[in-house]
Amino acid sequence: MKKTIKTGIMGLLLLTGLTLSSKAQDASKKVTAERPAFLLSVGPEANLPLGDFKDAYDWSIGGSVQGDYAILKRDLYVTLNAGFSDFMAKDIAGFSAKDLQLIPVKAGLKYYPVSNFYVQAQAGAVFIANKSDVLADKSAAFAYSPQVGYLFHLGNGSYLDAGVKFEGYSKFADGGSSNNVLGLRVAYAFGL
Repeated sequence: MKKTIKTGIMGLLLLTGLTLSSKAQDASKKVTAERPAFLLSVGPEANLPLGDFKDAYDWSIGGSVQGDYAILKRDLYVTLNAGFSDFMAKDIAGFSAKDLQLIPVKAGLKYYPVSNFYVQAQAGAVFIANKSDVLADKSAAFAYSPQVGYLFHLGNGSYLDAGVKFEGYSKFADGGSSNNVLGLRVAYAFGL
């Protein structure tokens, strides 16, 4: 498990380093391009549980794929997002619980009010991949996620999509509470 976490973090750092060096080269060229009508992005995500959810889980690592399709002047996009998150369980009083594995599938809208800064809202379902391991009563829960971010142009139709989000899930078990996280998504994006 620790090897997987280290590999994920190293991959994120490598992607960030490559992106910053590419951005520095593009800044000297002063490339300005209109966003594409269809944008596909793939990248890692990290989340920190909030509220009661943080009592059982430390953090999560995962990834997602997202498609954005322009519906109004390449400023308003319809989005479709699917991913995977592995929430690391805490050891409580010597008892080691199982990690929580979630598969969120969401749709929504992304709007660019100024330049490449965006606000995004999505809603959908989150599926519990290991329901029996974590003693969940339900196989799926409602998910919603407001997000803000920036689309950095890297040149040649490539972008870096960096966003901060709040994500909420309804109850995984009867009598339980809702679960919320604060997350970061850094994705490589390209136009089709």
